[in-house]
Amino acid sequence: MTAFRRTDPLDVDSLLSAEEIEIRDTVRAFCAEHVTPHIAEWFERGELPTARELAKEMGALGLLGMHLTGYGCAGTSATAYGLACLELEACDSGIRSLVSVQGSLAMYAIWRWGSEEQKTEWLPRMAAGEAIGCFGLTEPDHGSDPGSMRTSARRDGADWVLNGRKMWITNGSIADVAVVWARAEDGVRGFVVPTSAPGFSAPLMHRKLSLRASVTSELVLDDVRLPASAALPEGTGLRAPLSCLNEARYGIVWGATGAGRTALETALDYATTREQFGRPIAGFQLTQAKLADMALEVHKSLLLALHLGRLKDAGNLRHEQVSFGKLNNVREALDVCRTARTILGANGISLEYPVIRHMTNLESVLTYEGTSEMHTLVLGQALTGHPAFR
Repeated sequence: MTAFRRTDPLDVDSLLSAEEIEIRDTVRAFCAEHVTPHIAEWFERGELPTARELAKEMGALGLLGMHLTGYGCAGTSATAYGLACLELEACDSGIRSLVSVQGSLAMYAIWRWGSEEQKTEWLPRMAAGEAIGCFGLTEPDHGSDPGSMRTSARRDGADWVLNGRKMWITNGSIADVAVVWARAEDGVRGFVVPTSAPGFSAPLMHRKLSLRASVTSELVLDDVRLPASAALPEGTGLRAPLSCLNEARYGIVWGATGAGRTALETALDYATTREQFGRPIAGFQLTQAKLADMALEVHKSLLLALHLGRLKDAGNLRHEQVSFGKLNNVREALDVCRTARTILGANGISLEYPVIRHMTNLESVLTYEGTSEMHTLVLGQALTGHPAFR
């Protein structure tokens, strides 16, 4: 019988293949060397100054669009991609967002809904980190209801002309290409927009108190003229952008678990060395109760993520199940971080420790790629057969 390990109390490693463990450990080592020593400073400064350099290094590792096939993509399993997301967000949510938006939103949209010309032009460079992508769906007045978007696409001869605004766009200010969704006469359409196009701009958003080590922008489209070939030929209707969001949500199921794991490990280490009343606080019953509850939620979340990964690899993962995972794992990770903060006391609000950084990041993760309310209603409809969105 194997010994009990506090870092893997359910022996989840025994459920992983050697390749999956190697990928996980490679991403963990990359983050430890290239990100962890700097992330608190980047967060405090509210910037990700090495985003393009990190993207190239991640591309060299095969992390960008890693679960896609062809066009320079690694073609790994969905489970391996999930494990990578876990390790990236165990470092910082902003780092995982950089990879998620690149691979699960921008690259996936082109890979799934684009033309062969669009795929060959963009995907190899994006997989290598030589080109950065962003994904423009959310608008200032339309988040959970993308069907009411105001960004428009009208025909002008053979061209398309786009006008509108997108908000809260990760990678926007450093992107080389934007996948933008707009309303045309025949419904919602997707477009591959080079950010060098006249009329396109992406001003950086400031004064964030969450996801600070991440590039967040507004997209402004003022009479952006595109050739007919810029439209995603298969990307019509809301089904297309929602399928991309489902890909990104799947990564969040894993990523949030990583953030919770870091908070738990930090609290465990702190509790065994911090002394009060002449003994480590890990020896007090109330502290042990907190640690036990945190461990339960982190490792149950990991099992849930792994189960969804196996379903996805088998081609059987439904969007309701992704909502199940996103709703549970983000909510529980946020609660774990808040509990860990109490164990650290005043030190819990210091960037000398990662807990408050993860806690504030998860406040954003809770509401992006679908708010907790929307995922609750998705499950409610699946359980009852009655939609309650309106």
